[in-house]
Amino acid sequence: MSEEPGRAEGLFESLGNLARTFLAVVQTRIEIFASEIDEERARLARIAVLAAVAALCVALAVVLLVFLLVVLFWDTNRLLAIGVLAGVFAVGGIVACLGLRAAISQRSKFLSATLAELRKDRTKLEG
Repeated sequence: MSEEPGRAEGLFESLGNLARTFLAVVQTRIEIFASEIDEERARLARIAVLAAVAALCVALAVVLLVFLLVVLFWDTNRLLAIGVLAGVFAVGGIVACLGLRAAISQRSKFLSATLAELRKDRTKLEG
């Protein structure tokens, strides 16, 4: 009969250890999840800034090209200045668009690290 209380204490201790381990695993997974959310938020902010720069540069290039057409038959050197500015903004818009396309295409699968860790946990539990 003296072994029964020891077994009960050992069982409760094991259950307590199991609960602490489970909570630690859950906490780790939540931390991974939170870091992935932060990374995705930063990536989306970068995409938004690049899209705004691209839109601004393209809009300025269009305005300047229209202005170039208006003054096409005006005096001589104004055309060169307007053309150069329009070219600079057009190149800036193209570079921003290329950067935007690269940022969109390089995105990793959302929550991939969290899912990978959960897969590892599952294989360890099954095996």
